[in-house]
Amino acid sequence: MIGRSESLPAMIDAARYSAIETLRDGRRVEIRALRPEDRSALAAAVDRASTQSLYRRFFAVKRFFTERETDFFVNVDFVDHVALVAVVDEDGQAAIVGSSRYVLVQPGKAEVAFAVIDAYQGQGVGSALMRHLAAISREAGLQQLVADVLPENIPMLRLFQKCGCRMNTRREAEVVRVTLGLN
Repeated sequence: MIGRSESLPAMIDAARYSAIETLRDGRRVEIRALRPEDRSALAAAVDRASTQSLYRRFFAVKRFFTERETDFFVNVDFVDHVALVAVVDEDGQAAIVGSSRYVLVQPGKAEVAFAVIDAYQGQGVGSALMRHLAAISREAGLQQLVADVLPENIPMLRLFQKCGCRMNTRREAEVVRVTLGLN
């Protein structure tokens, strides 16, 4: 069972967000706002992800990103585009092991995406990211989060089912469209 965060800010400042969680195996993880200086650490996390994990996140095996794509992922405004990372200590070095983000698609509604490197899947990283991203979303006045999920991505679908939000799903072409109600 993943522990609750030790510090959940009363008024959330997404750009300076930081909270500590305890993973299922007892390790501590910081859930914090993505920073521009995380560019190389984010690339290192992509390098550590399996082909299957990358396919589930990007719907293609994507190991390399253009400068423009990288800028999109790293340079977020924390208004219309919010990104969090999960950071653990690995042998005295901070390492990004997961990320989540939302991008506003219309007033009150944002598309979400998640990625957790394989070695940390099943430890509660995704659940922690979801909980904190949902809190930031509510604070920002969002009513819905949406995601397209591959039907075989059962762990992501389970994460959404267990997140505590009202969930609706609809099969569209080759994806499951998930809508989460935040109110």
